[in-house]
Amino acid sequence: MTKKENSTYYSQVASYYDEDAGLGFEDRAEVNTSLDRIRRDFRKITVQFPFKKALEIGCGPGFDVHWFASQYPDKEFVAVDISEEMVKLTRKRLNRDQLKNASVIQSDERQLAEQFGEESFDLVYVYFGALNTVEDLTFSASQIHRILKPGGAAVLTFVNKWYLRELVVQVIKLNFKIAFARLGKVWGGYSVSRFLPSHCYSPGTILKAFSQFKLLQRKGYSIVYPPWYNDHQVRKNPEKANKKWELDQKLQKTFLWSKGEYTLFVFQK
Repeated sequence: MTKKENSTYYSQVASYYDEDAGLGFEDRAEVNTSLDRIRRDFRKITVQFPFKKALEIGCGPGFDVHWFASQYPDKEFVAVDISEEMVKLTRKRLNRDQLKNASVIQSDERQLAEQFGEESFDLVYVYFGALNTVEDLTFSASQIHRILKPGGAAVLTFVNKWYLRELVVQVIKLNFKIAFARLGKVWGGYSVSRFLPSHCYSPGTILKAFSQFKLLQRKGYSIVYPPWYNDHQVRKNPEKANKKWELDQKLQKTFLWSKGEYTLFVFQK
């Protein structure tokens, strides 16, 4: 890919999320119980690892950097997002509560080492698949490796390529285009009306890209538990949803751990 093509790709991603910020993304996410449950589990895993300075890549409207800065006032947090409008929402959220230990800038994973310097963070986290919108995952992995201190951890989540439940459901409904959309080289995102240039990754692809790291932990989400876009199923029958969540935990010890809607990996430098 040429430099011009690369720039166009990232401009498309930024424009998508700029528009999303104005379409109620923040309000929708705040009331989504499935997103909240998965988010809380991401955080629970993240805080297992000691850190003094953390970087969030793809912060969106700032839910997580705000939470971390509130919970850990003695630690420093930096957030980046490719979308100018998402950065504005994050900055507004941080300023509202006067969280001086957190900052946000508009950027993406390509300039991390140049902007922050080598070995500048001891924790990097990415929630809900921001790395699915990078053009070269191996290059992104090298940037994360450069900015992490020795022994530092990267808690990374991805939209999964092999989401078995959705594939089966959509095939039964004869929605073949949706059923196999994640398996292509380029994925258009969740919206049926707008296109987000992105890629779905298999666990094998992720492990290959991050081969310079040590794998500490991996986990799958929404294997049988409803995905975030089917949150109505959780609200309609929370008891049944709880049982599905518990079943997901048991399935982590089987090959099905990697067949959910999201995957999480913890890597150590």
